[in-house]
Amino acid sequence: MPESPVEQLIRRIHAAPVRVVLAASGGGSCAIADLLAVAGASRTLLEAVVPYSTAAMVNLLGGTPDRFCSPSTARAMAMAAFARALAYDPAATDELVGLGCTAGLASNRPKRGPHRVHVAVQTVRVTESWSVMLTKAARTRAAEERLCGDLILQALAQVASVDNSARVATLPGEQIRHQRQQAPAAWTDLILGRREMVRIGPWAASTPTPVIFPGAFHPLHDGHRTMARLAAQMLGQPVAYELSISNVDKPPLDFIEIASRLAGLAGQPVWLTRAATFVAKARLFPGATFVVGADTIQRVADPRCYHHSPEQVTSAIDALRAQNCRFLVFGRLLEGRFCTLADLPLPAQLREICQGVSADQFRDERSSTAIRRRSTSQ
Repeated sequence: MPESPVEQLIRRIHAAPVRVVLAASGGGSCAIADLLAVAGASRTLLEAVVPYSTAAMVNLLGGTPDRFCSPSTARAMAMAAFARALAYDPAATDELVGLGCTAGLASNRPKRGPHRVHVAVQTVRVTESWSVMLTKAARTRAAEERLCGDLILQALAQVASVDNSARVATLPGEQIRHQRQQAPAAWTDLILGRREMVRIGPWAASTPTPVIFPGAFHPLHDGHRTMARLAAQMLGQPVAYELSISNVDKPPLDFIEIASRLAGLAGQPVWLTRAATFVAKARLFPGATFVVGADTIQRVADPRCYHHSPEQVTSAIDALRAQNCRFLVFGRLLEGRFCTLADLPLPAQLREICQGVSADQFRDERSSTAIRRRSTSQ
């Protein structure tokens, strides 16, 4: 019996130099079965996981995403899968692929939002994603699942650079949206741990004791800009932003996400780093003053951030002091109340290296999280 176009495609994928960890939620599991049904899958597939429950997805991503079915979540899944691939086969760096798929398909109860599929791949040099909104009530669940699986196989074919005559069976009016971000070599080095920091943007000729404003900047908003301006005035030195691609519990930022956040910081001096903790940041920037909000300085002293170990809290504060680092603390809205440094119960050793900004000098209740939630609900 002649092979189907899908079987022919999978045979070419298996012959290509790719090593894949695949994570699919809400749809796409048929692609896993397809890959395993063609001989040679052990050359391609390192692992396949189906984080279907909320708890399983949170475990994969290290936290609850803003939306479970979105391009950014598919990319985060792909990066988590890539990190697993790197752990399984660190010698095969150039062949490793993380693939993430999150879908909202036809169910036994009506869906409020559109039926949709988001697929992303992550390699050491590229982040790529594909998204399609499906016409409601135009397909059975099985047909939507098949489309989802075909989109996964198309993504693998693309990243494996193999010929592909098979096509995803979209309907008139349905459009597959594609994004791709090629990483500069420095970003690849950050992801692989070959370097700890990269300098981006305009810089003054002199390099005084640094004032560093760390954050996710997701997105950068006017509250951040005001904090940076006031910090420069109060400390008499220019402020550089610091964006870490790493997080203690979550996968690294993907290249599309890095590019997006740096675009928000365009025209500003930025350090792109791997420093997930303030102890790590202090090693990169000895003698620095870190510009932070009240919520952040609270976490520096919160035992819950140190596996509930008071000893680790003390050790972290000692490490910050040993690097001669300080904090300039701006007020934040905490549990419905605007709090400044004076309102926080901090250990004396930490408070000694903090300088507060009064509510008269700065009061801004904006939140990046709230801004994202508003934008996704519109």
